[in-house]
Amino acid sequence: EEGLPAAAPERSWLRRHSRAVSIVFFVAVTAALVVGLYDKRDEFAESLGAAPAGVLAGAVALQIVWLIARSEAWYVCVDAAGGRTGRRPLYRAAAIGYLGNLLNSSFGLAVRIAELRRTQPDDAPKAGALVAAELPIVVIEIALAAICSFTLVAPLGIPWWTPLIALAIGAGFVAGLGRLANRRREGFWKGIAVMRRLGHRNRIIALTIFAVSAQVARNWLVLNGIGVDASVLDSVALLVAAAAIGLLPVGPSLGVTSSILILGSKGVAAVAAAGAMLTATGAVGALCFAAWPLLDRLRRMRGIQAS
Repeated sequence: EEGLPAAAPERSWLRRHSRAVSIVFFVAVTAALVVGLYDKRDEFAESLGAAPAGVLAGAVALQIVWLIARSEAWYVCVDAAGGRTGRRPLYRAAAIGYLGNLLNSSFGLAVRIAELRRTQPDDAPKAGALVAAELPIVVIEIALAAICSFTLVAPLGIPWWTPLIALAIGAGFVAGLGRLANRRREGFWKGIAVMRRLGHRNRIIALTIFAVSAQVARNWLVLNGIGVDASVLDSVALLVAAAAIGLLPVGPSLGVTSSILILGSKGVAAVAAAGAMLTATGAVGALCFAAWPLLDRLRRMRGIQAS
C-alpha cells in the first residue's frame, strides 16, 4: 500500500493462508457453540423472546451513538494527519467500513480506508497514514481496557495483580505513542500526529471514553432486558473480553462467545441469548448508520441528473 513502511519481511505461512485459517477457526467456534447450547435450545429461544422492543431499540440507538463517536474520533486523527476531506465524506466512508466490522475489525478498517481513498483521492492522506491514524484510538482503547481489566479477576479467576501489569502496559503504550509522534513526522507516521498536541489528544481521549461508555450501557441494557442479573462491572468485563476475543477470527459469534466466557455462571442460555442480541442489534445499528451514505449518494445523483 502507498505510504506504508518499505522492506516488509516475507509473509509467514499463517499470513499467506489467513483467510482459510479464519474460516476454519470461525466454523470450529460456531460448531462448539451449537453443540454446547443444543441441550439448552428451548431456554435459549425463550430468552431471545424475552427482551422488550424498547430494550432492542435502545441497544440499536446506543450502537449508532458509538459509531458516531468512533467516526468523529477517526475524523480528528485524519484531520491532524493533514487530511482535507471534511466530515461528510469521512463519515460516509466510516459508515460503510463499519459494516465490515461485523466480520472483523481489520477488514472494517481496510474497507474504510479504501472507500475514503476512492472517494477523496486528492484530499485524504495516503493509505499508510490512514492506517496509522487508527493507532491513537486503538491505543487509548487498550489503555481503557487495561484500566477496566480488574473486572475480569472474578469471572476468569486471574491473579489480582494482573490488572496492574495491564495498566502499566497500557500507560506505556500511550506514552510511547506520544513520544513516537514527536520524533516521526513524515510518511506513515503522519497518521499519529494527533498525539503531538494536547488539545487533539484530549479530544481523542474524551471521544473514546464516551464511545466506550455507550458500549457499556448497551451491554447492561441488553443483559438486564433479557433477564440476566448483570451489574455495570459485568458489562465492562464483557466489553473488555469482547475486545480481546475480537482479535481472533470468531466473526459474528463474538457476542455469544464473550458472553458465555465471562457471564456463563449466570445462566448459559440467557447470557448466550444476550450475546446474540448484542450482535444482532449491533448489525442493525451498523446498517442504519450505513443507510444515510447510500441515501445521500442517491440524492446527489438525482441532483446531477436534474441539472
